[in-house]
Amino acid sequence: MAALCGGVVGSSFCRNHQLFRLLHKSFIGRLGCNHVAAQHTAPSETGSAQEIIIPRKKKWNEEAVLQALASTVNRDPTASHYRFQDDAFLTPKTSSEFKLFSQSQEAGKNAAEYVVNTYPKYFTKDYAEPHVPCLMPDTLKPQVSDVSEGALKELIQLRKVRQAVSMYDQLLQAGTAVSLEMTNDLLDLICFYGDQDPQQEETPDQEKSEDGEEQELPPKSRRGRSRKLEVWRKDNNAERIFNLMAERSERSYSALIRGMVKYGAQLKAFDLYADMLNNRMSVDVNTFNALIIAAPEVRQKYNEKWELIVEILKQMKEQGMRPSLLTFNAVLKSSRRCGPAGRMQALQTLSEMKAVGIEPSLASYNHILAAFYRTVFGPSASFSNVSSDILHKVMDEVSGKSFIARDPDDVHFFNYGMKICCSLKDLGLAYRLHQLLGVGDNWRFLGSPSQEAHYYGRFFHLICMMETVDTVLLWYRDLVPSLFYPNSGAMRDVLQALDTDNRLDLIPEIWKDIKRLGLSNKAGDLVEEVLSLMARDKHSPEVHESFAECALEVKATYGSGEQGQVTLDWTASALGNIASILLAAGRTKQAWDMLPLFKANNRVPAEKLLDDFLSSAMLRGDPQRAVTLVQLSASFSLPATARLAQRVQQECELNEEHKTLLVELEALSHDKD
Repeated sequence: MAALCGGVVGSSFCRNHQLFRLLHKSFIGRLGCNHVAAQHTAPSETGSAQEIIIPRKKKWNEEAVLQALASTVNRDPTASHYRFQDDAFLTPKTSSEFKLFSQSQEAGKNAAEYVVNTYPKYFTKDYAEPHVPCLMPDTLKPQVSDVSEGALKELIQLRKVRQAVSMYDQLLQAGTAVSLEMTNDLLDLICFYGDQDPQQEETPDQEKSEDGEEQELPPKSRRGRSRKLEVWRKDNNAERIFNLMAERSERSYSALIRGMVKYGAQLKAFDLYADMLNNRMSVDVNTFNALIIAAPEVRQKYNEKWELIVEILKQMKEQGMRPSLLTFNAVLKSSRRCGPAGRMQALQTLSEMKAVGIEPSLASYNHILAAFYRTVFGPSASFSNVSSDILHKVMDEVSGKSFIARDPDDVHFFNYGMKICCSLKDLGLAYRLHQLLGVGDNWRFLGSPSQEAHYYGRFFHLICMMETVDTVLLWYRDLVPSLFYPNSGAMRDVLQALDTDNRLDLIPEIWKDIKRLGLSNKAGDLVEEVLSLMARDKHSPEVHESFAECALEVKATYGSGEQGQVTLDWTASALGNIASILLAAGRTKQAWDMLPLFKANNRVPAEKLLDDFLSSAMLRGDPQRAVTLVQLSASFSLPATARLAQRVQQECELNEEHKTLLVELEALSHDKD
């Protein structure tokens, strides 16, 4: 009996153990970890228990949950930019409000940062969990007051250029030796900021164009204030300290060379580079990169520029320095200044770049595009001999890839690429480029808000030129206002697309957007084009009625507005078009009310408009208005006065008073002729 019970219990335990193993394997399989257990579990003997291997814990990014949630929703095309969604009052409705609110928001952040850093004693408690260093005050005042190398180190860390130079001089005057490392740190600081203290709101005197090329600003800014160009001053503190150094290392030379290149002293940089070679010093990669960028500035002929670049690369190879991504990008950027031959050199550089296993960045492709399409822009541009093959090949290389920032010039790729697409009128390439923008985080490479506005403005302009009106309106609703605030030129493109596809009945809807975007009282040419399109052709009564309502709204934007409100000045074409629209809709009284505005604003009506009014008066059998119209024509001394008077006499039933008046007006018109 005992043996039987023992056998039953044993068989039951074996079955349960096997069931547990099966469930465990099934559970591990559902977690996708079968292969982990299989790789780490050695074959065991028959009947022995398998070892359970727990898979390694996956380390997630801190923003992984937010990224996963963000991937489940799409952008709302009817919502404004995300930066304004925290405060509904700051939701912009126009492009000017977008600029104003964005600048105000940045100014508020700068003001808050200034208060926190100026009065740090009032912001000592840290409420953030976990700790956020950027929300706490920075230590901007030196804590070490004595004259020592520690005080110099603190001033360098606080980026106090002038004070650090003064402290260095005081140490030398006191006979205190400053270490080579600390002196090199000071040289780095001086050369980076051009021997001047950094400004809180930096406004660089050199702006970069859309292809990444540096351009000098005019001597005066838009407000008329003179602007000082940052250049490398002769015998500045960096050169003085360098000459005072008893011992100079490669880092000392490198800091001075890079500072000279940055602030326009390229010839001095090459002289210092020659001294390094004579002293048999090694040059680091960043210094070689700076010299490659400066090479086109120290040579005049195209072939000499490229020969100097090649010579620098050979010296780099002799010193055993491996080129980096920034090295190849510097070569590509300099090849743009080597004339027509620079195009083939740029392609060879790109091939060499891939051969050594360096993946090109967006800046690399941007330099390639600039080398081939640099001459197609400007007043003397010619697109007849320009091919889009290079841009097609570049798009084949980058399509479907998500890029990360690896070069400061990466932000110019999308804007410059769209500029090329728009110039070549290649809509297919523009769609491919815009599709690439939506891959991963590529949208971050649009750059500043002004660059983003230029990108979407060119893209939308190309769509309006090449697509049907239905496609134009689809893109219009997708981009506005979440990504793009169209200006008057973009709205004019929409009107031209409506005109091309004969969909002028949609003009009243577009006019509502023009008002919402704040363009109705600023862009007089746009408003007049709206009126001109509505008054040009004949339409159905329903369309004419909607045009009449729109024309009355347009009329409200002219004349005297509320205090502080900008209004448009009346023009003869605007008055005439509104009157014609109202006449076509059968709103005779409102149309006739427009005629006194010609006299009040010293505007002369067109003869065709007077003919239309006369036809309307005769159609309604109103001789009084017909005679009044002839009087209005005579008051402007128009040549058509006699013809209008004769037409009224022939087609209208007049009393003696009207006849006598018309004869006098006709005779007066002949006398003036």
